[in-house]
Amino acid sequence: MEHPDEPMDAAAQPTIAIITGLSGAGRTTAAKVLEDLGYFVIDNMPPQLLDSVVTLATGPGAEVSRIALVIDVRGRQFFGDLRQTVRSLEERGLSVRVLYLEASTQSLVQRYEAGRRVHPLAGEDRVIEGIAREREILAELRADADLVIDTTKLNVHQLRDKLTDAFGSPGDTVMVTNMVSFGFKHGTPRDADMMFDVRFLPNPHWVPELKPYTGLDEPVRDYVLGQPEAQEFLDHLLPLLDLMIPAFRRDGKRYLTIAIGCTGGKHRSVALTERVAAHIRQDGQTVHVNHRDRLRE
Repeated sequence: MEHPDEPMDAAAQPTIAIITGLSGAGRTTAAKVLEDLGYFVIDNMPPQLLDSVVTLATGPGAEVSRIALVIDVRGRQFFGDLRQTVRSLEERGLSVRVLYLEASTQSLVQRYEAGRRVHPLAGEDRVIEGIAREREILAELRADADLVIDTTKLNVHQLRDKLTDAFGSPGDTVMVTNMVSFGFKHGTPRDADMMFDVRFLPNPHWVPELKPYTGLDEPVRDYVLGQPEAQEFLDHLLPLLDLMIPAFRRDGKRYLTIAIGCTGGKHRSVALTERVAAHIRQDGQTVHVNHRDRLRE
């Protein structure tokens, strides 16, 4: 029986990525990127359990080849254990990389204010004071990191590209298409690569028996997709996407956001977003769907 401290067979060795850094600097985004790259992601797990997880991941029948562990300031009592655990795993011949994400204080304050979130170390103090405490607590961890990324001036796509370059393998061809339905009266998505306006279609909002439903419900879906204009729109849009999406993927793009908007984001845009997402999935592509304003009035 193999002892946990003995070197593993190279073919069975998983790659370990540890994601940490300042709150609000992009850990959640980083975790999603690595998940898209095939990593098994575990959020907020004490580092002292990492050794056990790795042993399970390389046990009989296990097929996990890449593991990502997200650690934030809530686990600060375990940071000493983390440094020791990393050394232990490296001694076993495992590839372990620590990613540290940070951003300027001004940028972090703006992100917290925009999201109306409470900093985990601010308590009753100002956000800026919580950020200062966190920087101090994480100073040693930052010094030990293999890769430090400052996200102050990075958008989500630029961060994704950096992480893909750092953690992806030459065989990775993953591109995630993010489909977003929205209502123009609530504002347009800022991160959209392509945006389509379907307000030219008849609005189910003005059909009394359809108004309470959304584009996820069959009566609304059938009404929207049954319009001749909707079918003509799809007849032009889907071939266009069939051309553009593979071209973006060949060009190395990893994250594509396609937004479809109507007036309120509840009926027409939702039904058409679902239809387009289903079409893209038929080609085996990874598609995430977000109906941003479906439940808003």
